[in-house]
Amino acid sequence: MTTITNLLVANRGEIARRVFRTCRELGIATTAVHSDPDAGAPHVREADAAVRLPGAAPADTYLRGELIVRAALAAGADAVHPGYGFLSESAEFARAVLDAGLVWVGPPPAAIAAMGSKTAAKRLMAAAGVPVLGALDEPAEADLPVLVKAAAGGGGRGMRVVRDLADLPAEIEAARAEAAKAFGSDEVFCERYLPGRHVEVQLLADAHGTVWAVGDRDCSLQRRHQKVIEEAPAPGLPAGVRAELHTAAVNAARAIGYVGAGTAEFLLTEDGRFFFLEMNTRLQVEHPVTEAVTGLDLVALQLAVAEGEELPSAAPPPTAGHAIEARLYAEDPAKDWQPATGTLYRLELDSEHTEFGNGAVRLDSGVEPGSEITPHYDAMLAKVIVRAPTRAAAARRLADVLARARIHGPATNRELLVRALRHPAFLAAHLHTGFLAEHAAELTAPDARSAGRAALAAALAEAAARRTALPSGWRNLPSQPQSRRYRAADGEELEVRYRRTRAGLETDGHGDVELVDATADLVVLREGAVQRPYAVARYGDRVHVDTPTGSTALTALPRFPDPTVRTDPGALLAPMPGTVLRTAAAVGDTVTAGQPLLVLEAMKMEHRVTAPADGILAELRVAPGEQVELGTLLAVVKSTEPA
Repeated sequence: MTTITNLLVANRGEIARRVFRTCRELGIATTAVHSDPDAGAPHVREADAAVRLPGAAPADTYLRGELIVRAALAAGADAVHPGYGFLSESAEFARAVLDAGLVWVGPPPAAIAAMGSKTAAKRLMAAAGVPVLGALDEPAEADLPVLVKAAAGGGGRGMRVVRDLADLPAEIEAARAEAAKAFGSDEVFCERYLPGRHVEVQLLADAHGTVWAVGDRDCSLQRRHQKVIEEAPAPGLPAGVRAELHTAAVNAARAIGYVGAGTAEFLLTEDGRFFFLEMNTRLQVEHPVTEAVTGLDLVALQLAVAEGEELPSAAPPPTAGHAIEARLYAEDPAKDWQPATGTLYRLELDSEHTEFGNGAVRLDSGVEPGSEITPHYDAMLAKVIVRAPTRAAAARRLADVLARARIHGPATNRELLVRALRHPAFLAAHLHTGFLAEHAAELTAPDARSAGRAALAAALAEAAARRTALPSGWRNLPSQPQSRRYRAADGEELEVRYRRTRAGLETDGHGDVELVDATADLVVLREGAVQRPYAVARYGDRVHVDTPTGSTALTALPRFPDPTVRTDPGALLAPMPGTVLRTAAAVGDTVTAGQPLLVLEAMKMEHRVTAPADGILAELRVAPGEQVELGTLLAVVKSTEPA
């Protein structure tokens, strides 16, 4: 038996804070590590001690195992928890921790190594009797579509769906480059891409022979092969299929002598067959939904197992109720999931929706008001988790909590989450990994009416802030028309024209709207018999308008555009800060609309910059390895169409 007294979390953000919370409850001291951009991050302030990892890029900081071991020893830590991502599935790092005389809060290095290569893992699982999808050595037309996957990692990196054999060589090379950068190995393989659900089983095993299958989860709602909405238990599984999944997961764990928390992931086809995908030898991002329906603290159990304790019973507790988790990302789903950076001014749920633990609603976040969202790390801001007696109740509650949340700063996927949770197909549990792509038009369509009302409220709030001490609405003479311009999130420009008279509010294009009240931060409008409040917050030229049913972000535009500011029609500006990974065309090439011209890396993902129209690539202003800021001129495409 070992007693952990000081735990270093070899990670950052939300998962570091999550582990620290349990440590405080158990009386364990905590040590954080941080890169330079994270020096003022919440996880650093919440730890009892913090050690700097000089640099910004993950390769120079959180992926430097020797620096982290040195930090643990310097701070007097006696154990290391890897969190998820970064080095959490590195057998080499686990060995280094153990060799330093520290407790490793994770599975044995041999078990990590066994699952470290997906190709080797498939062979092991097949030998253990677990159904697997075989790798394709030379994919043929009959195998299409195929999925190119990185052998050494997951999280959507190094993965490509290929539907045309002619595209396969280029996609394999792109996947190799992405995998090498993310995982240090460029090994990739191909397998058939089957439609179906992503279902996984939470595992927990001790060193005394007990292995728990702690329920299951459905994680089918994904974008770019990364999960967005997860839930427990997986809905609609026949009892027989559920039992077989749990048995297969336990067999997988026993086959490699697994100890600690882990997850066996499966593809479940429409006809009820399932196939092993991979085993994540760590705690999953979505572990809170399992905690919510079982009452367990999985981090506390991880620590107990690492100290040598037995699991408290031969079988895990049964599940009760239903839990759904939504991942709030700093990104714009309507713009091909383009990541967003900048200052997060506000992240706030209603006051009754902030409790931690297994209550109705839980917020797990690595950021706080004032946090700077940078391109260096994953785009996830927070996880919002709801538990309710039924799945329908959980979905309704979570959608409402997200709709009412005040999230001010970079663009987020909040509206997509709300619409997905309310979508009839989701509520009917018609789930599959292509759900978000199939319903993309409905989930990302702009709401012009809401944007127009929000712009009107923003203009009235701004006018109220400038108002003198005269009574509201009082004029000696009829007021002159006022106008204000805003840009909506979809790029549309909105012009608000209104006039306040003794008879009330007159507007252009807003129908019969009555102004009930207006202050600098709250506008109340009435349309017919319906009265609605609009809370308005402004940060520079950024305006956020919140209502009980949703939120709108606007950019206030100058009253008179600067005639000297002009962008050529074919100019391609960087849509985000990032690093140029590679170029896909040369100056002088003839290009077609939508053709990739270069690839940027930001927030651990690759993003293609494509030609806006047919033409000639006249200028290419950047080179691979170059860091670019938002709005940097990357390239210019000259149209070949006659003027």
